[in-house]
Amino acid sequence: MPKSQQTMDKMAEEIFELYRLIAIARSRQPAGAQDLSEGEFLALDVLAKEAPLTIGDVQKRIGVVPAQMSRIVRSLEVNRGKGFLSCEINQQDRRRVDVKLTKEGQQAYKDYRTNRLASMYAVLDALVPKDRIEFMRMLHCIREAFAERLASDTGQTKK
Repeated sequence: MPKSQQTMDKMAEEIFELYRLIAIARSRQPAGAQDLSEGEFLALDVLAKEAPLTIGDVQKRIGVVPAQMSRIVRSLEVNRGKGFLSCEINQQDRRRVDVKLTKEGQQAYKDYRTNRLASMYAVLDALVPKDRIEFMRMLHCIREAFAERLASDTGQTKK
């Protein structure tokens, strides 16, 4: 195996290990207002940034199958007795359903992000400033590469 391939393998393994540790850390968070599945958070995230959208538009943006999107919408509509989403018939095309966040959904989204960001702050705080700057430079490049790959895989423009 060429040395460059071994290096790429090690780098990919390192990213995978980081992802695994983040997933474990997320699973150990106490249940509460921020207790959302990944799909639920992604749906809230899309709707927090642009709404109203049709259910199909949200589905395409988060990359789930229709049955999974239906479960996500149902869950968010009745979450703990507080609907995080409202669904209404589209006035221009009555065959479509528009979805947007309720006030409770906006708050759940903010709470979830705040909770997750607090974890990241704690990790970043452990780095010396020089390493933090270099890490952010590389992280930006990796995020851009992922966004470009996702856009080319789905035929969409980068977000």
